[in-house]
Amino acid sequence: MITSHASLSVRYAETDMMGVVYHGSYLPWLEIGRTALLKEHGLPYRELEAEGFFLPVLEVGLRYLRPAKYDDTVVVTTFLREKPSLRIRMDYELHRGDELLATAFTSHAFIDRAGKPVRPPSAFMAVMNRVFA
Repeated sequence: MITSHASLSVRYAETDMMGVVYHGSYLPWLEIGRTALLKEHGLPYRELEAEGFFLPVLEVGLRYLRPAKYDDTVVVTTFLREKPSLRIRMDYELHRGDELLATAFTSHAFIDRAGKPVRPPSAFMAVMNRVFA
């Protein structure tokens, strides 16, 4: 398993008139966590795309437990619990301090520029083989 932590500050534009974060604002936060995890392990998403590999979202699940509010500091913890193959699943926990705000998951497929499913690049799998040995 590999883990990453990304911290963000809730922007006013992400909230409603009561200062509570709009439910759709959580999806970009998951992307922040996902790209941070890949980058921290030497797999920047930008490089994957430059090599012709893409990871579209196939499925997303979010469970909201407590509201995040304007100017909160939210930490997105991202977990890659299983070695990916053609698909990759990431799990997330979003916290404000010690308080769990939400849990989530996303699943993705590796595709090429034409949108066809492909195996992950060898450099990606080398990192995964090392991490999940």
